[in-house]
Amino acid sequence: MCVGCRSRAARSELLRLVAASGAVVPDPAGRTPGRGAYLHADPRCWESAERRRVWPRAFRSAGGLDTSGVAAYLGATPRVGGARRSG
Repeated sequence: MCVGCRSRAARSELLRLVAASGAVVPDPAGRTPGRGAYLHADPRCWESAERRRVWPRAFRSAGGLDTSGVAAYLGATPRVGGARRSG
């Protein structure tokens, strides 16, 4: 299930993400050890996940996680400090 849009899809259609050393990192091969979460490789799903703040829940982490690496991988605009864009 995609943590962004919450729709079910085959694992081959989703990008696996792993929390490692306080950061969320992409795991396209699906082999990095650790708890994983799945996301469509679509900036809209990424933005939805960021807006809903799913990372602590998805990775069962109490602290904040740096998601800039995944944003760069997807070509999405990273959100810094929870700031909202006007528009």
